[in-house]
Amino acid sequence: MKRFLTALLGAAFTLVATAALAQPAAERPLKVVASFTILADLVREVGGDAVAVTTLVGPDGDAHVYEPTPADARAVAGADVVVVNGLGFEGWMERLLRAAAFKVSVVVATRDVRPIEAGDDDDHDHAHAHGHGHAHGHGHGHDHGHDHGGIDPHAWQSVANAGLYTDAILDGLIAAAPARAEALRARHAAYRGRLDALEAEITAALAPVPPEGRRIVTAHDAFGYYARAYGVTFLSPVGISTEAEASAGDLAALIRQIRADGVKAVFVESIADPRLMEQIARETGARVGGRVYSDALSGPDGPAPTYIDMMRHNTQQFAQALRPGS
Repeated sequence: MKRFLTALLGAAFTLVATAALAQPAAERPLKVVASFTILADLVREVGGDAVAVTTLVGPDGDAHVYEPTPADARAVAGADVVVVNGLGFEGWMERLLRAAAFKVSVVVATRDVRPIEAGDDDDHDHAHAHGHGHAHGHGHGHDHGHDHGGIDPHAWQSVANAGLYTDAILDGLIAAAPARAEALRARHAAYRGRLDALEAEITAALAPVPPEGRRIVTAHDAFGYYARAYGVTFLSPVGISTEAEASAGDLAALIRQIRADGVKAVFVESIADPRLMEQIARETGARVGGRVYSDALSGPDGPAPTYIDMMRHNTQQFAQALRPGS
């Protein structure tokens, strides 16, 4: 009997020790690598304390022309989950995943998104008829108009799509940490509610601007999904990738179109060189609006430290510049 009790106690001790060893792994946050700031914010919103997020392309960074570092490769190799936009946005990511031998779990945030063609914003296709195209890339593999069949990767510019991003992120986090499913689902549902409120806010902010007055010039063609969702026409001197350059002919055609259409405002993006937009404003009389954020969030002290802040800030800038009588 004594031997049996000793064996039982020994087995119990082993179970306790095993549980103690397993516990920190279960409790530690998932290591999640996000390719750029907007995805990192969405992961933090859904994941909360369950995630520790590393962002590869930081605030005000340009993922179109990013060059990964050895530290990025180490972060990807050590991650539990890697979250990417997809639709050809991160042309450099495959190298990092290959270096990690594709052993990490990859979430493609645009999994459920219906992609649009570059320059295709429903009734506003003519906004891109000035011929900027996507033919001026430097050939480094970042010019997405070429490499990805003309698909626009900036799907997060529609709040409804951002909701789809969070659905994909939720599934990826639950697959990596099933024990946390209930808490993750609760956070996801709460954030989805905040996105619904944001959608209503954007629609209300633009409501006073008549449809024919919703015409804006931005530095690169990053707002196609916003255009489709909220009925705004965007013109831009370059294509989907910021690495494309506007030719003199493109610029002249755009300036003619701005004058003909009475476009009131041009906007400089946080990732763009402002000189081109200032030249367009000088030659057309259009006003240079405030800085807007297309492909990256601002730093924590800027006006767009989160996705919701970014969409709200951009919309306020657009609405203010377009308001009748402004």
